[in-house]
Amino acid sequence: MAILSLKFLFHCSLLLSLLFGFFPPFIHSLSTVAISETGNQTLVCAIAHGESSSFINCTTSPRRGRIVLDPALRSVSGIVGGNGFLCGLSSFHSSTTSVMVCWRFSDIGSSMTSKRVYRGPVLTNLDSGNSKICGLLNGSNALQCWQWQGFNYNYTALASNLAVGDDFVCGLSSSGQVQCLGNDANYVTNHVPMGNFSFLAAGFRHACAVSLNGSLECWGNVVGEKPRGEFTALALGENRGCALRSNKTVSCWGENGYNMPESLRNEFFISLEAKQTIFCGVRMSDYSLLCWGNEDFDSNPLVFNDMVPGPCRASNQCSCGPLPNYEEYCDQGLMICQLCSPSVGLWPPLPETPPPSPSLVVEKSGKWNAKMVALMVFGCVGSFSLLLALCSFLFFRYCRDRGSSRIHDSGRLEEGGSVPPSGQIARSQPVAPVLEKRLSQMISLGNGGQLEEFPLHVILKVTEYFSEDHKIGSGSFGSVYRATLEDGREVAIKRAETSASSSYAGGATRRSIEDKDSAFLNELEFLSRVNHKNLVRLLGYCEEGDELVLVYEYMSNYSLHNHLHKLQSSPLTSWPKRIKVALDAARGLEYLHEFAVPRLIHRDIKSSNILINATWTAKVSDFGLSLMGPQDDESHLLLRAAGTMGYMDPEYYRLEVLTSKSDVYSFGVVLLEVLSGRKAIHKNENGVPRNVVDYAVPYIIHDEIHRILDSRVPAPTPFEIEAVAYVGYLAADCVMPEGRDRPTMTEVVNSLERALEACLAPPLLSRSTTRSSIETSRS
Repeated sequence: MAILSLKFLFHCSLLLSLLFGFFPPFIHSLSTVAISETGNQTLVCAIAHGESSSFINCTTSPRRGRIVLDPALRSVSGIVGGNGFLCGLSSFHSSTTSVMVCWRFSDIGSSMTSKRVYRGPVLTNLDSGNSKICGLLNGSNALQCWQWQGFNYNYTALASNLAVGDDFVCGLSSSGQVQCLGNDANYVTNHVPMGNFSFLAAGFRHACAVSLNGSLECWGNVVGEKPRGEFTALALGENRGCALRSNKTVSCWGENGYNMPESLRNEFFISLEAKQTIFCGVRMSDYSLLCWGNEDFDSNPLVFNDMVPGPCRASNQCSCGPLPNYEEYCDQGLMICQLCSPSVGLWPPLPETPPPSPSLVVEKSGKWNAKMVALMVFGCVGSFSLLLALCSFLFFRYCRDRGSSRIHDSGRLEEGGSVPPSGQIARSQPVAPVLEKRLSQMISLGNGGQLEEFPLHVILKVTEYFSEDHKIGSGSFGSVYRATLEDGREVAIKRAETSASSSYAGGATRRSIEDKDSAFLNELEFLSRVNHKNLVRLLGYCEEGDELVLVYEYMSNYSLHNHLHKLQSSPLTSWPKRIKVALDAARGLEYLHEFAVPRLIHRDIKSSNILINATWTAKVSDFGLSLMGPQDDESHLLLRAAGTMGYMDPEYYRLEVLTSKSDVYSFGVVLLEVLSGRKAIHKNENGVPRNVVDYAVPYIIHDEIHRILDSRVPAPTPFEIEAVAYVGYLAADCVMPEGRDRPTMTEVVNSLERALEACLAPPLLSRSTTRSSIETSRS
């Protein structure tokens, strides 16, 4: 029995170690292979090892001529290439300094002279896209980029495995989480997957990563179906990619069914490199370089017979051991690391599984049977849950008073008084016990683990103690402030407050505090779970003392409501631009309804909750009233109606029956705002309030949409008028009195996509209802 208990504890500790104790190996992304394409030619370069130093060998395709570079570097440790350039990195004079030299060319084969572009602290990581180059400084992990106009990120969260695309750069944090920066919000940076990964690569407008179990995760503008299985590394080009399996063979995928050439499918490789259409791999058997991707390389893949198979590293950086014969390429005790397989190096070795016993009882030999395995699993889960609950209790019992406790989300905000410079900020009532209980539950479930926890002193500093000069908006639960963090990021800071001006009766009552806290928790919980390019990104939070704060990405181009109703001059004065904003918001709402797990109902869709960023991408915001939605078309939620008058679904308001179609109604009101330029509730010519639905829909259904179009937008062109009318029919369908008659958000997205396309080409849109149009297009 004692032996059995020891084995149980061992396996339990092993399981907990697998869950928490092992992170991916620290990967320095230097490559000894570089590919550059320009015009109709491809330049492939590799580092070769000479008698006293390493140098760069290059050849071209299709001519395969030998290229000689001027000896600008004494010894090369890594190279990168892109469209019309090649760069080499070297440690110079000492291990504390790196030098990067680049060669530029417009016609491969012409004379190429070098130019030094960097000399400074050692670069541990270096990668390039078609035009941009980025590296990480040793020690500080500060990100530095070249040939990237306007790049001003002061970012230090990336620790390894840099991957540079067209207009973005990604890397792995010290715990293996993917972090991405850049200006391609429509593709990569707003679709970063959650979890921990061991390897990362970037294409032109997409990226892929190898998870800790060896599977591939891709996001962005992905073309083709990625392969399945267990992988250790990968390389991405434009619209194609190749991945290195754990058995060292390579699988490729991409546009037009792209695949690995037949002649190379049985070759074994140790690393891969790609650029645009060309892929190269270092063959395991002889460290030669093989390339493929065009007819020239496919017919004769051998490029170099011998090369340095990888960058030379210190022994403590090779968590999975060195490559064989690394001594031939590395000096001074350095070695070349081999890649870790998901089952080797990333995890501790598991004990061999004994053959299944025919009996369900424990034999004296100590072998495990099915019942014992089940007991072990449930025992481990129970022990872990108890341990986590105990840790959560201790954390909140002893750390909360020290200002290090976690916080939650704020939904709607209301105006609060100014804060004295002393920073003695107080709310009129203490935090309700329900807030602390729900917060503890959320943390114990692991939600919010990807968010940053900001100390209160940082929030106070960047907002100048919530100065009115930083205030940019307010709502029923508090205020929103604009600020710039110390790392240069512009953010919107949402502060939950309680005051006598609360829109709930009784001012700062216990009920109003609980409503505010609930909204705060909802927004933090839901936004920590979702990640979509058309949902405002939550960066982090702060709960310290009685302060509840959320920190978001800053949306510099205001809300759709501002552009429609407040700004004297707005760039949204064309129908394609307005339809594009509506389409962005619809995609965000579709994600909540169809793809979020669990599905979500927003409950407060309105033009002021659709924000626009610097690249004019619209995003849905304010999740304070959001609820987990029904999981099928038949189920619904019964609860007290909440939302904003003028946008609220009358069926929901009257019957207190909530479905995802309630959000569809609210979005239909937004579409009518976009078309008419009128507020959801506005005054008619006689000063009498009326709803935009009552005003606009009768004109739409009588084919007189021109009578309600916003006069601030130029009259639609012949191409645009049918698209605008089609959006009108769609809006009328969205605000049908009964939810069952309204389209889904997926149908709304499809319709808006067709309308946007029709603005640019002669449309063939039906004048019947949008649902009939959708059904016709699918048949």
